[in-house]
Amino acid sequence: MRFGVLGTGMVGEAIADKLAALGHEVKIGSRKAGGDKAKAWVAKAGRGASEGSFADTASFGAIVFHCTKGETALAALQAAGAANLKGKILVDVANPLDFSHGMPPRLLTAPGDSLGEQIQRAHPAAKVVKALNTVNAALMGQPQKLKSESDLYICGNDAGAKRTITELLQTFGWKTIHDLGDIRGARGTEAYLLFWLQLYGALGTPDFNTRVVRG
Repeated sequence: MRFGVLGTGMVGEAIADKLAALGHEVKIGSRKAGGDKAKAWVAKAGRGASEGSFADTASFGAIVFHCTKGETALAALQAAGAANLKGKILVDVANPLDFSHGMPPRLLTAPGDSLGEQIQRAHPAAKVVKALNTVNAALMGQPQKLKSESDLYICGNDAGAKRTITELLQTFGWKTIHDLGDIRGARGTEAYLLFWLQLYGALGTPDFNTRVVRG
């Protein structure tokens, strides 16, 4: 399958690495084609890997992963082009964290809203699925790094899109993926990052995750 990955940071590279390792064709995107980080990733990833602008990448992918920072998300997706995202699954991995006042951060979004919802409103013809934003980049494609199994959470308005992404994440190695309902579920998973950062500080490592234990 052909995937587009918007963003060349740690998150984008981690997801692109996993998709390429699984044998998919992957184009990684940045604001302008030919960026050093994007070219370095292509050279490392090898066959089936390519790079381009956000628009090139969104046009290429049958499924598109959005991996830019929360504060630049809407601008990045605008650059990707609504026409290039129309009808496609758009997996949003970003978190709307505001570090402008130092630590701990605040959310950029207002109460009763989320970045996932903002993206869905801005791109109503795309099928937005929020996923992978509750774990560190190093674990996204390698959940086996943890000593025991842990859980992921997804949400989105399109049931078929969520099934497709659930199946894809299972190929990443994730066994338990909880469907939190429509895209409004992103309010909870994004706000969780405030707690996640506190845990990171307390544990001294970002390599941890949660597990739902039923009574």
